[in-house]
Amino acid sequence: MEPIMNRIWPRVFQRLYRTAVLPRRNHSGCAEQATVPASTNSKHIKPTLLVSRLYQPSKLRDVGQDSRLQGEVTCLSQRLMQQAGLIHPCNPGCYYYLPALVRSMEKLVRVIDQEMHGIGGQKLDMPSLCSADLWKTSERWDLMGKELFRLKDRHGADYCLGPTHEEAVTTLVAHQKTLSYRQLPLLLYQITRKFRDEPKPKYGLLRGREFYMKDMYSFDASEEAAYQTYESVCQAYTGLFARLGLRCVQVQADTGNIGGKLSHEFQLPADIGEDRLLVCGNCSFSANVETMSSDRTDCPQCKTGTLVESKGIEVGHTFYLGKKYSRIFNATFSNAQNKSSVAEMGCYGLGVTRILAAAIEVLSTEEGIRWPGLLAPYQVCVLPPKKGSKVDDAAVLAEELVHTLGETGPHLRGEVVLDDRTQMTIGKRLKDANRLGYPYVVVVGQGALEETPRFEVICQETGETMFLSKDELLDLLGRVKTV
Repeated sequence: MEPIMNRIWPRVFQRLYRTAVLPRRNHSGCAEQATVPASTNSKHIKPTLLVSRLYQPSKLRDVGQDSRLQGEVTCLSQRLMQQAGLIHPCNPGCYYYLPALVRSMEKLVRVIDQEMHGIGGQKLDMPSLCSADLWKTSERWDLMGKELFRLKDRHGADYCLGPTHEEAVTTLVAHQKTLSYRQLPLLLYQITRKFRDEPKPKYGLLRGREFYMKDMYSFDASEEAAYQTYESVCQAYTGLFARLGLRCVQVQADTGNIGGKLSHEFQLPADIGEDRLLVCGNCSFSANVETMSSDRTDCPQCKTGTLVESKGIEVGHTFYLGKKYSRIFNATFSNAQNKSSVAEMGCYGLGVTRILAAAIEVLSTEEGIRWPGLLAPYQVCVLPPKKGSKVDDAAVLAEELVHTLGETGPHLRGEVVLDDRTQMTIGKRLKDANRLGYPYVVVVGQGALEETPRFEVICQETGETMFLSKDELLDLLGRVKTV
């Protein structure tokens, strides 16, 4: 009798543990909050992130069912993001950003903040509702045409929803009458929603009517200093894309309706890109075809290379504005001679939501999303065995592993999820994990019950599958970079 009880009691305790820690379903079918009995003698265990509780409605509407809302699904990133429950269509060119995507966007914002702070950027927030008077003063009220979302208030005053903020920020700086050359360069930036009345929104977040953008504006004492600031921002952009593991090309570009003396675009090469690029295979020269003759094949920089045409997705744009706006709005500073002088300006944009969609577009497979490592919503997904299977006893080990990862690797706190949908097979849950693109998936199965436990680890980026001991697993995931 005793040997039998020795085998039964551990399983009883495991069942009691799961009953106490894992959430139960209430009458509405929703998961209740996981709770841990209070104890003055036991260490508090933080609730586990459970897949069953993540709001990720991947089947709210089948892709293509309502073409009025969704538009034509014509690119990989749009299809994958809708299927994985990252975005959901609202109006033409407008989307709900669902929790998993918001996590990724917040991470991207942190990376952008780090790079902008590294060159002296200061973050602020300007109104999205912009007075028409400012835009009429700069003569862009008419120049922008139908791209501006325009509206009137109850008093009949004209406003627009800002697609960019050159007028607003220059007016802000102009109001500071005591600005000194010692405070320059002044770099002010924001990360906010922008609005543009696209005639034909398409490609999901790649071309929408409402989107997030980082826009920075620089004020310098001289043309030479302004060029130095311009170059420092371009280098910061290059460093940002390198951190994300994205191949980005800086190309000579047209200044368009923003104006100025100099402009560059930052392009991710992609077949669905709407920009045509000319790139020299012999030197670093590259340009948007808008700035050159489309039939030109010889490189204007090295003279010997041949220009090859390709396509790209614009994810960033820089402009050296000179005194275009500062002279109009009288944005001045006191120079070294204590005389008033007009500031030299630059403006620099990054498409935040466009970077996310473009990264998914260029990195992913047809079956699943692949993220830049730093931007994945969650870094690790742990899969316990199917309930009622022969290795069901390994479920408690999966729960313990999640807690261990959070305790031994502080950088992984909030980055590890447990796929507790144990009514589903491992295979189906692996497909879901592949669809969302967790960088690492850990399967806790038969190997975890062996005398020396082994865990199956799948690296989504490389497709490699490894069988690691617990220490080896902790070492691998301890080297994961997060932000």
